[in-house]
Amino acid sequence: MDLDDDGRLKNIFWVDPRSRTAYKYFGDVVTFDTTYLTNRYGMPFAPFVGVNHHGQSILLGAALISSEDTETFIWLFQTWLQCMDGVAPKVIITDQDRAMKNAIAIVFPETRHRFCLWHILKKAPEKLGAYAAYKSGLKTELMKCVYDTQTIEEFEKCWSVFINTYDLHENVWLKSLYLERAHWVPVFLKEHFWAGMSTTQRSESMNAFFDGYVHSKTNLKEFVDQFNNALKRKIKNENQAKFLSFSGTIPCVSRSPIEKKFQVLYTNAKFKEVQQQVISVLDLDPFL
Repeated sequence: MDLDDDGRLKNIFWVDPRSRTAYKYFGDVVTFDTTYLTNRYGMPFAPFVGVNHHGQSILLGAALISSEDTETFIWLFQTWLQCMDGVAPKVIITDQDRAMKNAIAIVFPETRHRFCLWHILKKAPEKLGAYAAYKSGLKTELMKCVYDTQTIEEFEKCWSVFINTYDLHENVWLKSLYLERAHWVPVFLKEHFWAGMSTTQRSESMNAFFDGYVHSKTNLKEFVDQFNNALKRKIKNENQAKFLSFSGTIPCVSRSPIEKKFQVLYTNAKFKEVQQQVISVLDLDPFL
């Protein structure tokens, strides 16, 4: 707990042994988000979320914080790091919050920081919708630069053509995005493992998970109790997935020895994802 000079509660953070254990296995990719529930005291709920080998979101710690400034985030990240035996995540995904970015640079200097792509691109209609060409090519070109470029050089060229074609040199939003391109454009981030994530959607799905247990009128005592109830349900779901993975095998869709290898090594949930790729490859029409 973090108290102010008068001994009043400012920030509160908690993590259970299960989360600490899970972090040892699944702590390489973490998402952090504060956009959910603000409780009756006006304190945003701030969960650290990872993803396990069943593709499920897992909680790696949570806080209620009094403000979203750099100082508070530094306290929170340092406290969390202490609980995790000083092991920083390899990568972290957050929204574009400036204070959060500063705190991550200070507390996790070696961690690769990524901005949530969905949060950025959902602002496109608001920031670019006034341009006449928005629906007749501008939006498509922007998405092409973001999603279809395979190398950094290709992205730079595509972006330059996009800005020139639609005369967007003075657009402040695009200027600021370009300056921070290494934090959100996929081509700059593909050297790192992201567990299939480019957004803070995991944090948001974790938030949705707590719906029905907590709401903005929940007091602090109830909040902790309900939080524990929600976690019990989460553990039950995880155990169920584990049981299904050990008790049944999904048949292969091809005779490929690669697919067979994944069938042996992967959980059922992850093997299904591999099969999607295998099926796509079977449908290809290769030519020289």
